[in-house]
Amino acid sequence: MDGWQLTETFSSSSGEVRWDRWGNPAGQPVVLLHGTPFSSYVWRGIARSLARDHQVFVWDMPGYGASEMSADQDVSLAAQGRVFTELLAHWGLREPFVVAHDFGGAVSLRAHLLHGARYRALALVDPVALAPWGSPFFRLVGEHSQVFEQLPPALHHALVREYVSSASSPGLHPAVLARLVQPWLGDPGQAAFYRQIAQADQRYTDEVQGRYAEIGIPTLICWGQDDTWIPVAKGQELTDLIPGATWEPIAGAGHLVQEDAPAELTAALIAFLQSRD
Repeated sequence: MDGWQLTETFSSSSGEVRWDRWGNPAGQPVVLLHGTPFSSYVWRGIARSLARDHQVFVWDMPGYGASEMSADQDVSLAAQGRVFTELLAHWGLREPFVVAHDFGGAVSLRAHLLHGARYRALALVDPVALAPWGSPFFRLVGEHSQVFEQLPPALHHALVREYVSSASSPGLHPAVLARLVQPWLGDPGQAAFYRQIAQADQRYTDEVQGRYAEIGIPTLICWGQDDTWIPVAKGQELTDLIPGATWEPIAGAGHLVQEDAPAELTAALIAFLQSRD
């Protein structure tokens, strides 16, 4: 797992998806969803810990990480929710534990509320779930994605590095930052980076936001207290909207909690999962 290579491929409705699984085949299945502009790589340490007692599934969404990136590809939240539902069927998972970060949170919520995906329990980590969302930079890029796609490679590289870096409160290790940025460089990565922002339409969360009271499964909401991408108040608001949801603020962490406070997040997730095993 140190090299973090996804060895399996699934042909989804939005292109080829790279995925893998580790851990105890007899353990309860746990599926990890990444956010944007990240990949399953952000879950590497936590996946290793969870795999001691669970069977852990990870995947890169279409348009992200090692999965297919192609022109005119649908990488919207609507598409990702459908792909996740397809993957659960492909894996034969009827009620897995689901742990979802950022954009992946919206994907898991759409799959559950719109496509009938069933979960044993759901843990949301700084999810995209409540309007309004998207920073001024995010909206600017979305409105002018075709212009940004034409940036010289060096300027694009600097922009992506700065953007990814801002997700961490204490700062990312240079090697980790380089790994997170790498999929977005060159061809087809540069175009894919702006494509996923251009398709990040708030209407896809508006479609489900009014239905959070229907969520009847155990739900944990973790939030980095120093998150500058999505304010911690949004996490508290979301907790109030989901019946019986548990609130778990994590000190010293920004939006990328997996990198900023992996031990604290892992402890919270393990306690939550064990209480539902």
